Amino acid sequence: MNRSTQIWIGVVALAALGGLAYMQYNKDKAVGTTTEKPIEVPEIKGTDDVDKLSITNGDKGEVLLEKKGDKWQLTKPVSAPAGQASVKAVLDNLKEIKSKEGIAATATDDDKKDYQLDAAHAVHVIAWKGADKKLDVSFGKSGPRGQLAMMDGKPVVFTVTGYSSFSYQREAKGFRDNEVLKFDDGSVTQVTLENKNGLFSFTKADDKWAGTFKKEPIKGFDGAKVKELVGGFKNLTADDFGDGKTAADVGLDAPEATVTIQLKDNAAKYVVKLGKTSSGANRWAVKDSDPTFYSVASTAGDWATANVDRFQQPPDGGAKDASKGPTKMDIPGMPGMPGMPGMPQMPPGMHDPHGH
Repeated sequence: MNRSTQIWIGVVALAALGGLAYMQYNKDKAVGTTTEKPIEVPEIKGTDDVDKLSITNGDKGEVLLEKKGDKWQLTKPVSAPAGQASVKAVLDNLKEIKSKEGIAATATDDDKKDYQLDAAHAVHVIAWKGADKKLDVSFGKSGPRGQLAMMDGKPVVFTVTGYSSFSYQREAKGFRDNEVLKFDDGSVTQVTLENKNGLFSFTKADDKWAGTFKKEPIKGFDGAKVKELVGGFKNLTADDFGDGKTAADVGLDAPEATVTIQLKDNAAKYVVKLGKTSSGANRWAVKDSDPTFYSVASTAGDWATANVDRFQQPPDGGAKDASKGPTKMDIPGMPGMPGMPGMPQMPPGMHDPHGH
């Protein structure tokens, strides 16, 4: 192919691209110039104005949340306590959403795909109070004109203000209560730990920890390590859940470690069993009589599976023992040792006149 032909091909390609860009420009220019008024978004006045929520985040499936008494529960895709703060974030955001301007009087299926208002991409939110449907709206992509939205049964595409995508675009586990344990570490008086290495027992008296391993005092015991162990459990949360898994799947038919934490005055006692690793170094765990399988941080798992040396001070106490003073090996140029460069050496047979 000669250079002239290559140039003409390039010109044709550029012209084609220019034509496509011009078509898109005209389309974008037309969008937003409609005289159609936006659809008013029904007002959600407060958290008591809604007692049921359906959130479908594109093709990720529906999350259904229902208020039971004064607490929200996740009822789909699984039945579990909901994270109250996550639900509140949605309800608070719904109060802030307001209509802004009309974009298109009628949206075709192709338009919906382009605006990400089709079923595969839209965030579809339905809110009820009893049998009364308070809101049914889908949110699409956000662009220069704002956040795109459509009301159920209405063809108009319009923009809204106040929408916070983060509150809605969570996986189902993001709407679950992920708290495993929560307690005041200063109230802990006793900890027992059992793993393949043996049985550990730690007791606190007068704010000082004592520890035994296999019923014998731990040599070089470091009480600060028990504080670290307790710190790994005091605000224990889950990053995932083992729904549909069996105890054998997660290694909790034969736990690798059991941690028991007792609070003062017998205020509470927590028992956590840990099994196989879940993702990365995290581990599967269960607490007390709760049948839920939680994936918890590696920090808790590392302490639960520790050996006795994890609770001992380093042999040198973490620093070199300076009590013995310097030795000949520490001082360059000492008789009998190679000297520092340029330092005179004592001739053989010569004695120190001072008698050293």
